[in-house]
Amino acid sequence: MRTKVTGLVAIGGILVCLTVLAQDKPADNMEILREKAKADKKVIVASVLALTQNEADAFWPVYNAYQSDMVDHYDKLAKLIGAYEKSYDTMTDETATTLLTEYLSLQQAHVALLNGYLPRFQRVLPAKKVARLYQVENKLRALVNYELAKEIPLVK
Repeated sequence: MRTKVTGLVAIGGILVCLTVLAQDKPADNMEILREKAKADKKVIVASVLALTQNEADAFWPVYNAYQSDMVDHYDKLAKLIGAYEKSYDTMTDETATTLLTEYLSLQQAHVALLNGYLPRFQRVLPAKKVARLYQVENKLRALVNYELAKEIPLVK
């Protein structure tokens, strides 16, 4: 259990770096970080799910598609954070409303993504393993959200 937690923290740290530093890294370095995070995350997911060979053969293509969609989601979030950062010192009510609306839209899109993949994961894994997968994903997202909450200042 301790190894899994340590691994989750490491992955969370990498994901936080990807999200928070997205605007500061050159594209080639960012891509290297992203690929490392994906590989490390896959190791954690594989360890936590303890997949049989048949499950793994069916699961990984679905999971890879899910991860691709999640990368797109986090790219949009990083872009929104960049927009917030740019407008932080000159924030108007109109800008605040626009940013909040975009943020809530991203939240809805994330929930839709999770709901959209649920039946796909349920077709390739037993229910308990799907629930465990969603738990791991939730824990990783909580780590990212915690770091973002620490780093992003409140609107003035």
